[in-house]
Formats: sequence, C-alpha cells, structure tokens
Amino acid sequence: MNLNKTNHDRRWISAKAKNMAIDIMFYTVLILVSLTCVLPFIHIFAKSVSNEAFVVANKIFLIPKGINFTAYKKIFQDMSIVRSLYVSIIVTLSFTVIGMVLTISSAYALTRKELKGRKVMSFLIMFTMYFTAGTIPDYLLMNDLKMLDTWWCMILPLSFSAYNFLIMKNNFQSSIPESLIESAVIDGAGHFKILTKIVIPLSKPIIATISLFYAVGRWNAYSDALFYIKQRVSLRPLQLKLYYLVVAATESFKAEGVAVTGQITNPEVLKASCIIFATLPIVCIYPFVQKYFVQGTMIGAVKG
Repeated sequence: MNLNKTNHDRRWISAKAKNMAIDIMFYTVLILVSLTCVLPFIHIFAKSVSNEAFVVANKIFLIPKGINFTAYKKIFQDMSIVRSLYVSIIVTLSFTVIGMVLTISSAYALTRKELKGRKVMSFLIMFTMYFTAGTIPDYLLMNDLKMLDTWWCMILPLSFSAYNFLIMKNNFQSSIPESLIESAVIDGAGHFKILTKIVIPLSKPIIATISLFYAVGRWNAYSDALFYIKQRVSLRPLQLKLYYLVVAATESFKAEGVAVTGQITNPEVLKASCIIFATLPIVCIYPFVQKYFVQGTMIGAVKG
C-alpha cells in the first residue's frame, strides 16, 4: 500500500515538474517575443530625448543620455503640424467608417445563398489582391476624377480592402448560425434588420479587429498624399508633414555641416521624435480595443 502511494507521489511530482518546465519555456518564449516588440520602441524613445552628440556617436541603447527635448520643441513650434494632426484624424476616421460600411455590407451580402452570382463577385474581389495597376495609372485616375488635392484622394481609393473583406466574410460564415438568420426571416425581418440586429452585435470582436486594421493602415500611410497632394499644403496629413520636416532637417544638416550640430537638430534625433509623436495616438487607442482585438484574431483558430 505504501509502495503504491510512493509511486503515485513520484508520478505526481514528475508531472508537476514537467508542467513547470513547459510553463517556464512558454513564458520565456513569450517574454522574448514581447521584447522584440517593446525594445525597438524604447530605443527610439531614448534616441529622441538624448543629446545629439551621443546619438551621432551611436552611444544610445535603451537608456537616454544627456536628456534633451529640442527635437520635440521643434515639432510643436511648427503650428502647421496641429493642422496636419487634424487632417490625419479626420481622414483616418472617415476612411475607417467608410471602409467598415463597405466591408460589412459586402461580406454579409456575399454570404447569402439567395444572391445569384455571389461566387463570381467574390472571385472578382479576391482577384484584386494579386494584381495592381501601379502608381502612374492610379495618378491618372485621380486626375480624371478631379480628386487631386482633395480630401477624397486620401479616403476613397483604399477604403475597401479585399483581405479585410475575406476575413469578415469567413467570420460571418463560421460564427453566425444559418438557423438564426432563417428564424429571423420567418419572423418577417429584412436583410437590413438582420444585419443590424443580429449579425453586427454577434460580430463585435472581428469588427473591432478590422476597424483597427483600417485605422492603423490609414494613419501610417503617407505615400498617396505624397503623390496626390501638391498644391493644397494644408491637406498634408501628419505623417507626410513629419516626412517633410525630417527631409528639411537632413538637407539643412548636410548644408551647414557637423560644426553647428548644436544649432540644427540632428536628423536622427528628429526622426526618432517624429516616430514617437506619430505613434502615440495609436498606442493610446489600442488599450480600449485590445479585448476585442484578441478575440477577433482568435476567431477561426478553434473549431467548435
């Protein structure tokens, strides 16, 4: 009897040690992956508040040296940056709202079996993921549509994403029971009511996830504004404005030479401060949608 109890205790201790080893391995991998995301941001922040001499000498690594906020003062002294921040907020919000309306509507419509030709339409949408016309045809199209130097050239062209549509469509097919929709139809509900009262409330995690994809993608983009906004400088978004600020600092730094680094902000320091300044709004918003984002990314990972 005692021998059986001893063997049982040994197996229990062995299993516990094995589980502890797995937990340690899991947490180690998780910490390492987290550090690859956090450390670059800390390094950039350290460069943005460090003395230029230490940055030029490549002596900054995670910990700032010679605290200096000159680069941030240079950013906030330019009042046009406030205007650019306003433009970025309006464009991002409009872009996200329009993109979500188009994505949700098309994903729901193309999951309805009664819609004829839905497979062909889905294929045509997915076909655009593999081919693109290029920058020059896009510019000519914007010119023909009279959208150059307008708000719409930064909102409409990319407001619908085939990739996001695919994720949304698959979510509707896998997480919304067909019997639930059929019951609503029997009760006399139309498609608009089904979409707003049943589908959308049951799809909050994926909607939050796709919304974050749209918002972050639009917030970080500046190439389209670089190509399409030429005359109306007041329509330059924040990222494009910061890009021009860094370019101007780089040209001034090269023209004046290294001898006056104390008078002209070093481009590397200014670039780091611009990255922090442009990233903070998204970092502040992310905690509010993190719960839905985690749930949304896990949809489809486990089959019921």
